[in-house]
Amino acid sequence: MRRRMKSKLLSRVAIVGMALAQASPANAFILGGIVYDPTNYAQNVLTAARTLQMINNQVKQLTNEAQMIANQAKNLTQLPYSAKAALNTRLAEIDNLIKAANSIAYDVATVDTAFKTLFPEDYASFSNAAMGAQARTHWEEASRSLHDAMLMQAKIAETIADDAITLDELLSESQSAVGDLQVSQAGNQLIALQIKQSMQTAQMLSVQYRAEAIERARQLQSEERSRIHRKRFLGDGAAYTPS
Repeated sequence: MRRRMKSKLLSRVAIVGMALAQASPANAFILGGIVYDPTNYAQNVLTAARTLQMINNQVKQLTNEAQMIANQAKNLTQLPYSAKAALNTRLAEIDNLIKAANSIAYDVATVDTAFKTLFPEDYASFSNAAMGAQARTHWEEASRSLHDAMLMQAKIAETIADDAITLDELLSESQSAVGDLQVSQAGNQLIALQIKQSMQTAQMLSVQYRAEAIERARQLQSEERSRIHRKRFLGDGAAYTPS
């Protein structure tokens, strides 16, 4: 009897075991009353790892975008220093110096008439006294032109020291520039300083060459007057015959 009951009990346990085996995966097993599936657990861990990696990638992308926006903000930041006012002031001082020149004006509309009046081509109708007065006028004009040239040279020499200070400030600003815009603005101002110095050089040369031109014209006029004086002194060349 006992053997028969024991056999039935074993057969029922076997049936339950087969049912559990069919209901659970082949590699699952019961642990503390809970069915544990290693394959499912591994898949869940892998899914969690992939999700975490995706989140990290999104965080990295957002960080890069934030850095890009910060760089764009830097690139749009203007340079806090400008040499424009200082350069314009120095150029205006030189321009005013030219306008205040004591010799022949520097505009084309005036210089032609003034030159023809001051340096006539023919002295035949001039008296000796008039030619002497003309020589004095030419000397005064040449003296004023040389004076204007010296004033211009002195003014440009003064601005060189100021330009050196401006150059040092621009270089300092360019070295501390934080974006493309600031770098570009610093570079443009350095170019503006170079152009300003070139303009000053052109202005100085124009004044200097003008003084040289007036001096050369004065010499030519002096030679012409000397020729007229000599011709008048010699007369018609006929020898004097006492009566």
